Amino acid sequence: MQKKIKAIILDWAGTAIDYGCFALVEAFVKAFEFYGISPTLDETRAPMGMQKRTHIARMLDGERLAKLWMDKYGSPHTEKDVDNIYGKFEPALFEVLEQYAEPLPGVLDTVKKIRDMGIAIGSTTGYTKAMMDVVVPLARKNGYSPDCLICPDDVSNTGRPFPYMVWRNLEQLKVADIREVIKIGDTAADMEEGKNAGCICAGVLRGSSMLGLSEKEVYGKNHGELDFLLKNAEKEYRKAGADYVLRNITELPKLIESLNKGERKHV
Repeated sequence: MQKKIKAIILDWAGTAIDYGCFALVEAFVKAFEFYGISPTLDETRAPMGMQKRTHIARMLDGERLAKLWMDKYGSPHTEKDVDNIYGKFEPALFEVLEQYAEPLPGVLDTVKKIRDMGIAIGSTTGYTKAMMDVVVPLARKNGYSPDCLICPDDVSNTGRPFPYMVWRNLEQLKVADIREVIKIGDTAADMEEGKNAGCICAGVLRGSSMLGLSEKEVYGKNHGELDFLLKNAEKEYRKAGADYVLRNITELPKLIESLNKGERKHV
């Protein structure tokens, strides 16, 4: 019997709000620079989507940043160093969170269409509950409010790529079958989370951390250059396990319709 989609689970920053996922980039860079280390944008974005302390640890484990730390401090980084950087990251993020709660173009219309199809809207995030206490009311004021929100805090801080936040969504949304769920996100960690949970996974390109461009930068690129960047981002999604890659969140209702008709193939 063909399974029908009963729920979607959206990521937040870079998927539903914060075009290009820049709040986190700004805060991570500021926290590292406090300790005299300047990460590149690629180094900052590579672990995006993970629980934030884990994100910092992954950055420090990178070959270049590990060497920079060793050269500057004379010894390899430790767990205490990760804690210290996180201690600078969190206040830096809280300083800018309110500026990055605007829904991405097309999100509100897409969510309405999906709700009109009788499908529930869940969400997972790499943000802590304290961070989401800032984001959620602002997003709601701007018109975006999913039916369910699960943070790493809700699952013993075992965030992405672990599947537990997705499964907790199923519990709260009363969805019995993981095959009736699509996880949508903007990072490799989102895709890994969804695959580990056992659901369909879709990456979104425009507005994503994977693409890493502001809306102004997207529209400032010529067609050939933008197409090249989009194709590279799509390859990274596929490598991380994405079943589908959407150029824009507005393509999601059409994907759901095709899945409900039994057209389960890569697009």
